[in-house]
Amino acid sequence: MSKPSRIHPVLGYIIALGIIVLGWELTSLVLQSPAVPSPLTTFEVLSQELKTLAPHFVISSYRVVASILIGTALAFPIALLLSRNEKSDAIFAPFLFLSYPIPKVVLLPVFLVLMGLGDAAKITLISVTVFFQVLMAMRDAVKQIPESYITSAKSFGAGSWDVYKHVIIPAVMPDLFATLRIASGTGVALLFIAESIAGTTGLGYLIMNAWSLVDYPQMFAAIVAMALLGVIVYEIIACLERKICAWTKAGN
Repeated sequence: MSKPSRIHPVLGYIIALGIIVLGWELTSLVLQSPAVPSPLTTFEVLSQELKTLAPHFVISSYRVVASILIGTALAFPIALLLSRNEKSDAIFAPFLFLSYPIPKVVLLPVFLVLMGLGDAAKITLISVTVFFQVLMAMRDAVKQIPESYITSAKSFGAGSWDVYKHVIIPAVMPDLFATLRIASGTGVALLFIAESIAGTTGLGYLIMNAWSLVDYPQMFAAIVAMALLGVIVYEIIACLERKICAWTKAGN
């Protein structure tokens, strides 16, 4: 029985974009409100304001990518340690269970007071959020690895590092990338909140500044730019997954 043909990812994006733009155009026509400019008007402003948008796009990209890298780099090794060490897990698990449900965005005022209105507070907020998402997901993923896999590796003379390198880490990599894809969306959302509240740089600031000036076409142009940022970050993670986790179908 032949497998059903799959839509190429690029074609899928084109179809989805067409549907979104069509829905946007219809909404604009129905509402007839300056608050919802047409896609054509928005894209014209986007092309005219590229020089204005570009620096903000670069700054926002740096903030969200740096945050994901920092949060992941800190959470991944800790998750591996906790999941394989029952004493450490018993000590720190209650802390994780109590702190994970807390919406990290409520800490933004604290970070702003301690670190100022620059990059540090915004990156810290997103990094902390990504940290807990990765930590909890990886801790659970490692615990789901059948003990027989580890026993088999040890029976061939594998030491502790060999078990991590050849069994545990490869087994949890698909879960890591699945978590990062989710975290990328969360990160961009938090970035908008942080940039719209504090500072004078970034796409979030640009969106709210245009809103305050009742410049709705520029506001929508910045929204499109932030949506594009989210798609780019998501696709970078998916591309890395295809390269690193070539034995899975996820990310294709």
